[in-house]
Amino acid sequence: MTDQQDLDRQWLQAAIDLSRRCPVVETAYAVGAVIVDRHGHEVSRGFSRETDSHVHAEESALAKLAATGVDLTGATIYTSLEPCSVRKSRPHPCAVLIITAGITRVVLALREPPLFVTCHGVELLHTAGVEVIEIPELADQVRTINAHLPGIGG
Repeated sequence: MTDQQDLDRQWLQAAIDLSRRCPVVETAYAVGAVIVDRHGHEVSRGFSRETDSHVHAEESALAKLAATGVDLTGATIYTSLEPCSVRKSRPHPCAVLIITAGITRVVLALREPPLFVTCHGVELLHTAGVEVIEIPELADQVRTINAHLPGIGG
């Protein structure tokens, strides 16, 4: 395993661990996200329902940076679940927020199962030139954390 692969696994594990803090609801996934700048330093983190009942993990992490002027060029967002491509409660899905922020890498453990919507987050990110890396060995942890939802639990 390369140093980058080791770092990706460590940061993704931190995002998965963060998802355990999500208030459990029957209508949404528990997701954690960590943003790391191009120099390898954590700049933000967030989890689902952290600030309100509709906030997504990636959205929460990005919102904390909104007024800071942090340059996200070359940054990586580690997210336990594929960034959403469809949003019912907000005008922009997380995949679009990530692209707009200038983040160039997304590392995830599990693609979003089609429980609530059909997600095309990975495809949206690829189309925008964002590198997407999946680490499926960590997906069972995400399934276990979301075992409260039918058809996903581990």
